[in-house]
Formats: sequence, C-alpha cells, structure tokens
Amino acid sequence: MSARVTRISVAPVKGLSLHHPEAVELAKDGVPGDRAFFIIDENNEMVSATRLGPLVSATAEHDAEAGTLAIRFADGTTVAGAIELGEPEAVKFFGLGLEARSVQGDYSAALSELVGKPVRLVETPGKRAGVDRGAYGAATLISRASLERLAEQLGEDEVDGRRFRMTFEIDGVEPHAEDGWIDREVRVGGATVRIGGNVGRCALTTRNPETGVVDLKTLHALGEYRDEVPTSEPLPFGVHASVVTPGRVAVGDAVELL
Repeated sequence: MSARVTRISVAPVKGLSLHHPEAVELAKDGVPGDRAFFIIDENNEMVSATRLGPLVSATAEHDAEAGTLAIRFADGTTVAGAIELGEPEAVKFFGLGLEARSVQGDYSAALSELVGKPVRLVETPGKRAGVDRGAYGAATLISRASLERLAEQLGEDEVDGRRFRMTFEIDGVEPHAEDGWIDREVRVGGATVRIGGNVGRCALTTRNPETGVVDLKTLHALGEYRDEVPTSEPLPFGVHASVVTPGRVAVGDAVELL
C-alpha cells in the first residue's frame, strides 16, 4: 500500500478543541501532553464532550516546560496562568479509580459556566496515559476513505474527521482497510505501532466539532452498515494501537503495514 499521514490531532485537555501539529513525538504512552488534563463532575467522575458538548468550543494551550496553561473561550475570554495543583484525591476515569490533583485558579469556574453545571479541571496522573485505553491504545488511526464511506452512508458531501478525535488520519488505502491491520504492526513515520482493536463509537461523534451541537446521525449510519462487522467494540470506526517503537511522526509521512 502507499499511504500517508494527512492529519495529526491532540488535545491538552480531554474534550476541548483539538490541535493539529505538523509533527509529534510518539512515545509508549502516546503523544506527550495529549490529554494532560481532564474534567470531572460533582461525583468526581470524568466527563467529556460526549455529555457536555460546549467543551469543544474552548481551546487549551499547555506549555509543560514553563508549567503554564491557558484556556480560550469562544466569547474571547481567556483563563491563563502558572499551573498550581491541589492535594491528590480519588477520581474515576471510565470507571478506573485514580488519584488526581485539581488545577487551582479560575479554570474550573470558567468551564462550569461554559457547560452550565459544576465541573473541575484535574491533571492526568503521571502513571496513567491520558488516552482512553491507556498505553494499550496509545494511538488511534482512521483512513480518509473510511470517512468518505461514512459520508456516503449519511448522504453528506463529507464528514469532518475531527468528530472522531483520532491521533492520525491517513490517506491512500481502501475504506476500512485499517480493520484488517488488527494484530499486525504498522510503521507510521518513524514509529511502529501494533493495532490492538477497533474503536467503538459513542454520541460524541454526533456533535459538531466546533460548537458541540448534535447535527449528524453518525451512530445511526454506522449501525446501518457496520453493525454486523466483526469487532472488538460496538459500532467500530477506526482502530487503536499500542506503540512498539517510539518515534517522530509528521504530516506526509509514510504508513506501511509490516
């Protein structure tokens, strides 16, 4: 195959707007700084734009070396400053018990106002990768052809890949070719990953990636044409991978099935 990386996506705060760097260093736990923070509700359980759509309209800028964080909101306001953390406390991340530390300052109040309910910003513990599946799913991949096939099913001209928040979008393969890479190794730029399984989809994909408003029946469409596909997770669309060999990955790099 002759495939290339066409887009890279990361988010310093899980659920907020994506960044699209031209290149990243892919480590064993994923892209450093990706999902460095996440948001919890009044029950100390992780919440994201799946439930709180307006989160995607805010953009975070995190400088780990300088120890600063800024969150810009669509109304033009910004909350920024040096990162100060509270004491460790028990939280839930997809049901997994963790000890995390809340980020002090005005961040939580501003995010609570954005979503209309009390939430708090916490730092992702160093022993836990910020991606949903931990190091087992440190990177995710989706092909442009798969996005085009979904658009065809929906009767749309195109489907914005940002809805799916995948680490790497690639071009140059057939629709859903990535399904056939499970349990295989793939070289992505200077890194090598092992595809572990399908990425099952949730209601976040129905939301506009800029406003968070529900505006597309992605799950309905996936159910229509992907419901009978053998899969490791329901409503599969794209794949997740562990990192075998860390390395640099840039837009335009080759993707090679090994």
